[in-house]
Amino acid sequence: MVDLKQSVQYVKGVGPNNLPLLQKLGIETLGDLITFFPRNYEDRSKPKKIDELVDGEEALIDVICASNMNETRFVRNKVILKMLVRDDTGDCVLTWFNQTYLKNKFKVGERYQFYGKVNIKYGRIEMSKPVYDKEGINKNTGKIIPIYPLTYNLSQNKLRGIIENGLKLVLGKLDETIPEYILKQYNLEDINKATMQIHFPNNFEDYSKARRRFVFEELLTVQLALSSLKSRYDKDMDGIEFNKEAKMSDVINELPFKLTKAQLKVLEEIDNDMENSKPMNRLLQGDVGSGKTIVSIIAAYKAAKSGYQSAIMAPTAILAEQHMEEFNKVLSKFGVKCEILLGGMRVKQRREILEKLKNGEIDVLIGTHALIVEDVEFKNLGLVVTDEQHRFGVRQRANIVAKGTNPDVLVMTATPIPRTLALILYGDLDISIIDELPPNRKKIETYPVMKNMEKRIEEFIRSNVAKGRQAYVVCPLVEESEDFDNFKSVTELAEKYKNDIFPEYRVEYLHGKMKQKEKDQIMQEFKDGEIQILVSTTVIEVGVNVPNANIMVVQNAEHFGLAQLHQLRGRVGRGEYQSYCILIYEGNSKTTRERMKIMKESDNGFVVAEKDLELRGSGEFFGTRQHGLPEFKIANLFEDVSILKEVQELAGKIEKADPRLQKKENSRLYKMVEEKFDERINI
Repeated sequence: MVDLKQSVQYVKGVGPNNLPLLQKLGIETLGDLITFFPRNYEDRSKPKKIDELVDGEEALIDVICASNMNETRFVRNKVILKMLVRDDTGDCVLTWFNQTYLKNKFKVGERYQFYGKVNIKYGRIEMSKPVYDKEGINKNTGKIIPIYPLTYNLSQNKLRGIIENGLKLVLGKLDETIPEYILKQYNLEDINKATMQIHFPNNFEDYSKARRRFVFEELLTVQLALSSLKSRYDKDMDGIEFNKEAKMSDVINELPFKLTKAQLKVLEEIDNDMENSKPMNRLLQGDVGSGKTIVSIIAAYKAAKSGYQSAIMAPTAILAEQHMEEFNKVLSKFGVKCEILLGGMRVKQRREILEKLKNGEIDVLIGTHALIVEDVEFKNLGLVVTDEQHRFGVRQRANIVAKGTNPDVLVMTATPIPRTLALILYGDLDISIIDELPPNRKKIETYPVMKNMEKRIEEFIRSNVAKGRQAYVVCPLVEESEDFDNFKSVTELAEKYKNDIFPEYRVEYLHGKMKQKEKDQIMQEFKDGEIQILVSTTVIEVGVNVPNANIMVVQNAEHFGLAQLHQLRGRVGRGEYQSYCILIYEGNSKTTRERMKIMKESDNGFVVAEKDLELRGSGEFFGTRQHGLPEFKIANLFEDVSILKEVQELAGKIEKADPRLQKKENSRLYKMVEEKFDERINI
């Protein structure tokens, strides 16, 4: 057995200089090092003849050195080295820049292998900056080479060497983490072979087997942890049986609008859950504007009329205030008392609210993270609703739930999540989807345009603001940055709009580095129509309802995920006016064009999310990290759907037969889940 928790500093080649660089990559221990998987591979195993080389490709050639090195010096100490090599089909010129130590490295007439990028111009074949080996040595060539994600100052060669040294320490000594019966049934590679082959595969077939094993293990661990959480809710806990006489239809029939079929279906699912003796744990997904809030209001009514309190947790103060307004408007006529609790309240006001809450004089308490604070005591908490769940996470949800005795939980999100991804991220929850918009919503016209259209866009904003409308303009960065010269920062663009382009209107900016109080004030003034143009980062992605705002302009749209663009688009189109989303993008790559086309053609958040997952993979799909869940090191939920299905089927069988993983044959699984999740999820 080998100690995988020992510090990576003891691995040969690390040393004091490389240790902080490895730590930046999240590599602290030997275990971290050997599970730092490559992001790609270069096949340097099969040489090509010179006459087979293709312009722009990276290739391996097996050649004889045909000339001495030719050195050309330029100003500022720049040096270009060139050397001629040949095989039986032709010649190739090799080029290096500022690598003078190579000058006497190669001998005419001797055989070498070179791997590099091919450039063919006017029939002349060149290879730039190739790596090389002398005949019979296979250090940089003649095999499949892993390519790792890097940090500044750490080269591929250096990291490769350190990982190779780490692998020597564990060779043949790793304890298997997957039970034998699963390895056999699913034909999975054993851990020792898989660990070697994922880093330095003999061939791509061995790599595929190794990758399949680690993807299977990663998805199974997450699925079992979440299943165990869910089964704990389902089997161990007695929840609240809400009163069957408290009818949701009391509210539905009084509403000034008709609910959609999708809303009614979801309410039926929630009603069944609430009347059941097991605690409800339900994820409610619905596109921006699909009417999730009214669903939560009706659920809170049922809780109140059954004698229980509800906690409604929103990610921002302004969204909490918006909820307060909407809850009050519907529930006050039924005698349901709603109150709001925010972080910056006056001490006296806060004390009064907490007193009333403890005495049961408040039926519905709406707030932000302020609801999680220790001194917030409910008399009889029966329903917890968290809005925009991915802003909170597993642990915070558990904290608010702990303020009641197994209350029902409704988790709402306007981030459309493909079902495969939802099953992993929210495997502990049942899933409901509102997949239709209210019939009166006008389609938001979406126009992807190139940078050179900016003058026309400014005129379009002006003509709409002149009619009394308002506009959002979203930028990716807060301040000027040398790395992204072409990005307009929020502050810079706001100044330009204020002073040069829209001096006759009030322009303000908003970004994540501002104090919450400042943000709330700006947002309130925009909502009240005092600000005409709001320049912002994506902090407005989860936000307020401003029915008068009908233009959303997104600068550098190519740098946003599709799901995020769709979220931003949903900030407009909330009133009676025709709304527009203008996506300004640069670059003309195939992926960029494809992404812009999807945004123009589809206004369905779930279609957009599926495409986003397909184009970008699950690694960066969310943009925000899911607190309390480990990030995937190797699984890609779009590519690995077939493995995910196998895993979910297996997890279902294990859950039925051994929900607590107590049986001897599942002891490895118990250990694996416990180690990966620490105290985050207790089995």
